Amino acid sequence: MKVLVVDDSALVRLKISEILKRCGFNVFTAKDGEEMLEKIPKIDPDVITLDVKMPRMDGLTALEKMMKDKPRPVIMLSSLTYEGAKETIEALRLGAVDFIAKPRGGIEEIAEEIVRKVKIASTVNPNIIRLQNLRKLRGEIVRRDWKVNKEVCVIIGSSTGGPSALEHVIPRLPSNFPVPVFVVQHMPPNFTRHFAERINDISEIEVKEAEDNERVEKGVVYIAPGGKHMKLRRSLNVVRVKIFDDKPVNNVKPSIDVTAYSIAQVYGGNVVGVILTGMGEDGARGMKMIHDLGGKVIACNEETCVVFGMPKAAIEIGAVDSIKPIFEIVEEVARFIEVVG
Repeated sequence: MKVLVVDDSALVRLKISEILKRCGFNVFTAKDGEEMLEKIPKIDPDVITLDVKMPRMDGLTALEKMMKDKPRPVIMLSSLTYEGAKETIEALRLGAVDFIAKPRGGIEEIAEEIVRKVKIASTVNPNIIRLQNLRKLRGEIVRRDWKVNKEVCVIIGSSTGGPSALEHVIPRLPSNFPVPVFVVQHMPPNFTRHFAERINDISEIEVKEAEDNERVEKGVVYIAPGGKHMKLRRSLNVVRVKIFDDKPVNNVKPSIDVTAYSIAQVYGGNVVGVILTGMGEDGARGMKMIHDLGGKVIACNEETCVVFGMPKAAIEIGAVDSIKPIFEIVEEVARFIEVVG
């Protein structure tokens, strides 16, 4: 498998190349976006790791140009700063499948993460990236004469490829959506706030990063903060958000299962669950609990899913009621809300 490492730092290029070569990858390098675009037709890499800040042509410009020509899996390398998080969210919007935050120490600190994410990216079908990019002009907002008599909620879980997939879901929800929506997207700290702001800017429905102890309201999308878990709890007949730090569950934090288990306890079977994309099986057991209580669960189909691991895991344990293309999931959510509500 061929990996093209793009970074203006010769040391970073060397270190990442050494890490990937140790695992058997065939590694090529480029010092900036211009050289990357020149080398792509000659090398035809399976995966690209791409720095954001570079001279001549930065990573975002190069990414946008490449996605218009011939999309392929890209992993961004970004800083942990405020600006780095903002640029990373923009890169995910442009079609990057994932990102790695550069540590303040050496690249060896993230060697395992680099290898793992490159391996995951190598499984992504470039045609799915192309399809999602072609459908950036999302469908119309789904409007209904909502008839919901019970206290109902929606939970959406996603990981690798999730930010792009969520752009095909959240902006299609109307401002009068009759229930709250809880989103668990696997992300590190600092990045989810920018992601929530980005989705809010392009949505009619209100989207925000969830805050500890805030009261849950209908017609609001709550995104779990990166690096923390999110639960729901009921006190004096009021549902509130609980944000807390604890050990990872299923090797991730936030964990979809943690949120889903608490939602099942608070809302019972009056829940619509959605699993979009990602590697592993986080969310499968939580969605199964929701399903067994009478809730409805939707999985993204393999043909339009960036990484089919999590939806597949949920399907295989019998947690899923409906399998839909990413572009039809909102309509299915609307249908199921009236079924459970």
